[in-house]
Amino acid sequence: MRALTRFNATLARYGAYFSVAGLLVIVAIVAFQVFGRYVLNSSPTWTENLALVLILYVTLIGAAVGVRDAGHIGMDSILILVPEDPRRIVEMVVHVLVLVFGIFMVWNGWVLGMSVAPYKLANISLSEGWRYVPLVLSGAMIILFSIEHLIALIQRTEVEPAWH
Repeated sequence: MRALTRFNATLARYGAYFSVAGLLVIVAIVAFQVFGRYVLNSSPTWTENLALVLILYVTLIGAAVGVRDAGHIGMDSILILVPEDPRRIVEMVVHVLVLVFGIFMVWNGWVLGMSVAPYKLANISLSEGWRYVPLVLSGAMIILFSIEHLIALIQRTEVEPAWH
């Protein structure tokens, strides 16, 4: 469990760094697009599609990090009123459902990405399949993080957030 926790904490930390860096790159791309449109009167054609692809990476990787560090919206206020044993069972069910969702993300992201891989995105000559890579990566991260949460619940411990 300790090795999985270390690995997941590192993965979550770098996932958050990647998401923040990606957000900064998106801001720079959009600023360049606005500069090109209104100052140079010649908007770059590649900026919009690249920003849209990067948004997928930022949001999906960031969402996976939120699953590990409990940054997602939860029903904690209701679960606090429930005794510990039933609460643990409900939390386990939630993490199993999230794990299954991660499996579907990986599988369907892979299938969809492979089905559109031969096609190119307009103006950036990048395969359409790159749009589905963050879905597969995020799903794999969610699976790992859900397994860690389930083990922690079984052992009656807490998953320490990546930032501690």
